Amino acid sequence: MSDHIVARLKDMGISLPEAAAPAANYVPYVISGNLLYISGQLPLESGKIAVSGHLGKNVDVATGQRAAELCAINILAQASAALGGNLGRIKRVIKLNGFVASTPDFVEQHLVINGASNLIAGVLGEAGKHARAAVGMAALPMNAAVEIDAIMEVA
Repeated sequence: MSDHIVARLKDMGISLPEAAAPAANYVPYVISGNLLYISGQLPLESGKIAVSGHLGKNVDVATGQRAAELCAINILAQASAALGGNLGRIKRVIKLNGFVASTPDFVEQHLVINGASNLIAGVLGEAGKHARAAVGMAALPMNAAVEIDAIMEVA
């Protein structure tokens, strides 16, 4: 991992967890050419869903943002596993797709997914600036409040 990324993670008080194993019949990431596709990551902390429920019902925006941050940390953990521990190989985060379990009247999905966008950009700098989608969903696996996947260009 490049020194500046390690320093940023340390400054942010983040230590990457071990990359989570898939919960079903899929792989956690795929590298095709110079693209790294990371499967949807849930807000896992210490191996458990840390934020569950629905935005607009029993989860507020600040807690949803924390869930998105946890998803981003897990995306970085998967990227680290895929890249042999070297996040410096990430040339650009191309896109984050954010899914927010929310009530039909909740319209602040974009604010929730900012938690992930801010963390990724904060850790990776210019390479972390990305295109994005923030979509409301009726439900997510294991009652998670947020799920995020990623596409990255790698060296």
